[in-house]
Amino acid sequence: MDKIIILDYGSQYTQLIARRIRELQVYCEIWPYHLKGYDLKSSDIKGIILSGSPYSVTDINAPTLELSVLSFGRPILGICYGLQVLVKTLGGKVVQSQTREYGKAVLSIIDKNGIFEGLGSETVCWMSHGDSVKEIPADFRCIGRTETCDHAAIVNQEGKIWGIQFHPEVSHTPLGKDILGNFVLTICGCAQEWTAESIVKQQIQWVRNTVKKENVVCALSGGVDSVTAAVLTYRAIGDQLRCIFVNNGLLRKEEPEHVVRNMEQLLGKGRVISVDAKDLFLRELQGVVDPEQKRKIIGRLFIEVFEEEAKKLGDVTCLLQGTTYPDVIESTSVCGPSVRIKSHHNVGGLPEHMNLRVIEPLRFLFKDEVRKLAIELGIPDDVVWRQPFPGPGLAVRIIGEVTESRLEILRDMDFIIYQELRNTPIFKKIWQSFGVLVPVRSVGIMGDERTYKYVGVLRAVMSEDGMTADWAKISYETLDMIARRVVNEVTGIGRMVFDITSKPPATIEWE
Repeated sequence: MDKIIILDYGSQYTQLIARRIRELQVYCEIWPYHLKGYDLKSSDIKGIILSGSPYSVTDINAPTLELSVLSFGRPILGICYGLQVLVKTLGGKVVQSQTREYGKAVLSIIDKNGIFEGLGSETVCWMSHGDSVKEIPADFRCIGRTETCDHAAIVNQEGKIWGIQFHPEVSHTPLGKDILGNFVLTICGCAQEWTAESIVKQQIQWVRNTVKKENVVCALSGGVDSVTAAVLTYRAIGDQLRCIFVNNGLLRKEEPEHVVRNMEQLLGKGRVISVDAKDLFLRELQGVVDPEQKRKIIGRLFIEVFEEEAKKLGDVTCLLQGTTYPDVIESTSVCGPSVRIKSHHNVGGLPEHMNLRVIEPLRFLFKDEVRKLAIELGIPDDVVWRQPFPGPGLAVRIIGEVTESRLEILRDMDFIIYQELRNTPIFKKIWQSFGVLVPVRSVGIMGDERTYKYVGVLRAVMSEDGMTADWAKISYETLDMIARRVVNEVTGIGRMVFDITSKPPATIEWE
């Protein structure tokens, strides 16, 4: 299968470049810019993209361009820092700008061929840079400029090297996908073979080749990731797969029953082992208020309970996890000098003595790709469109100590939020929507009586992959209905507020 390689220089947009290319039905991979452990000689690599970066090419320790990248003859597209590192490496000049250029700009296109094929004379683009190209290398020419950027796009036609100062991967560049399409499909000549059907076939074969005759146990959460991984693996190896679902008491209303019922319909009875461990988890969380300590306790207990059940299965040698690309990216900088954001419970969390080989068939897929796979596999809509749910569950949506009474309050509030939003036009566009219980009491009046109850928070965000997010623009009527229902129907909540903070600077979850 044809593929594009993105060399990661640490940009927050690197993953977005990958998403845009895959939307063109072309497979791509993100590799570290230094190429250690990677080889560009493979014949299925049709082109190379150099990402942006938080660094300045003028910094002493700035990431560099490996000269071998230029020697393979594949088309190259440098984006932002990728343009600048190309220019510096090939003998041009990059200087620090006195002012950082950030935001929309009008790109004047000088040459409408190549990456600008089919575009007009002008288009809007999104800039985000502090350095500028002062002099372009020999054999390059300028093909686009803005009012403040003389070399917004350059090309070495003979060397098949393009460089652009702006970001075509972001939605603020309206024709960015056309520009990437011209590079990937026309210049690189990639075939559009990356479809849900092809991914299912490829990953089923990968699981069969990887597992062979070994037995596999799945850590099942009930979300679309773990369910899709389980169904895909079951299609590959059948009765060699067993699933363990741990009810930690931190799940949403009626969720444990719903998960088990769904999986029995998808895999048949006897394939899912359900473990009720809620008393153990609540006992260990008693008095704990620090969010990181909560996560560690929940992660440790999950492993202990899971390990105990897995041992009962006997000759299991492989662990199936629904790990996806954002999990990997946020947990550790695997592809470049990106900044680590937080730990994920299902990435690298197994004790060595379990001696289970980890199988992750979704590891390099984004959430929208997992959902397409789920639909292709015949998984029900209520699972396909189930919103991402944190591994520690409701424990990180209760600020402070986790108790059974607080969990019941939060479950009831969360259920009302779900009920009211699921019938609105915005529901399928929302990445996550949930309630947060704040251990602050607020005075109120119900009837003729004074009340002193908890504050509830509605958190709802729009996102493509969870890497960045904006608060959801829910209608006033829906917000009014949620607030009135929660205050009237949920014992313990006396006031509702709506969190309108984007990510960044906030994270989606409160803890």
